[in-house]
Amino acid sequence: QVQLVESGGGLVEAGGSLRVSCTVSGRAFRNFAMGWFRQAAGKEREFVAAISRNGESRSYADFVKGRFIISRDNAKNTMYLQMNSLKPEDTAAYFCAVRYTEPFDSGSFYYTRKDAYSYWGQGTQVTVSS
Repeated sequence: QVQLVESGGGLVEAGGSLRVSCTVSGRAFRNFAMGWFRQAAGKEREFVAAISRNGESRSYADFVKGRFIISRDNAKNTMYLQMNSLKPEDTAAYFCAVRYTEPFDSGSFYYTRKDAYSYWGQGTQVTVSS
């Protein structure tokens, strides 16, 4: 059973920074491609960032490019989302997700669609005050 636990959310002023983490257990972390999504109140869940299994490929939604950085630490079974220059419109619950990838592929693929992911965390709330 794969379990994902997000942490690090909270309240921050506009222009500030926050780092959220996602710790994975239950299966070899190194085999997962991973992503972050967010869902604001009354809105659909949307893609934020993704990272490939080998960590060499990344993708970002246009609205976070240049502000957010996705990374992973295989030794700690943890993925991170460093969020800088936060804006009130970044307020949302942030969810991490993982997709198992076959060891025989290159490991360089990332996934931006929600339906590409099999396992999800419970979410961590990020609130940005103006």
